[in-house]
Amino acid sequence: MTGAPGVEGKVVAVTGASSGIGEAIALLLAERGAKVVLGARRADKLADLAGRIEQAGGEAVVAETDVTKREDLVGLVAAGRERWGRFDVLVSNAGAGSVGPITDLDVDGWELMVDVNVKGLLYGVAAALPVFQEQGSGHFVTVLSVAGLQISPGTAVYAATKNAGRTFSEALRQEVGDSIRVTAVSPGMVATDFTQGTKNDEARAQMEESKDEIAIDPSAIARAVAFAIEQPADVDVNEIVVRPTAED
Repeated sequence: MTGAPGVEGKVVAVTGASSGIGEAIALLLAERGAKVVLGARRADKLADLAGRIEQAGGEAVVAETDVTKREDLVGLVAAGRERWGRFDVLVSNAGAGSVGPITDLDVDGWELMVDVNVKGLLYGVAAALPVFQEQGSGHFVTVLSVAGLQISPGTAVYAATKNAGRTFSEALRQEVGDSIRVTAVSPGMVATDFTQGTKNDEARAQMEESKDEIAIDPSAIARAVAFAIEQPADVDVNEIVVRPTAED
């Protein structure tokens, strides 16, 4: 990463890139000249996205990635280095959410959120940090949620995992020194398929109703991510909150 601002030429990996916010981030960064490593479990979706990026004149490589598997994050970072000789930004976007009362005792859902939202983030940092330290530059961007800023009934475990990510990101920022940047982006209600992970029918219906009424396009989050990345190397944008103007 050089001192010059901009996205062009930077090697950026995006987890959860097969749809929603991750797809939007990958498309926008590629459009602005980044070389993108597309990580997600759905290889067919990634291949389609890579094709669209390349058809538009961009550069992309696919790395099938399950963030609950540490070796997959190592492979994601390696894919960027092998293709372009360096690795500049890790966008940890992959997330899991299951909303509902604690009394539902959705233990499987709780474990999935911890595995994806917390351990997946840690695995990504473990894979990329040695590379960033060797290069003397790098940038961690983590997609969190306003659910961690405004706690509501039904979001207890989801919010807890997102706040774990927030706490970890701030500690990481303080520890890694002045050559590595750390950014946390917290979206509000976004028009994605996020609600499909919720088993509680009432909670899912409420979220779907809110989404239909106020949700913003995933491209809004992509622009926030691009803003953080494009700053000069001595500027670290630590926290960004992006939500609909109509959201409480």
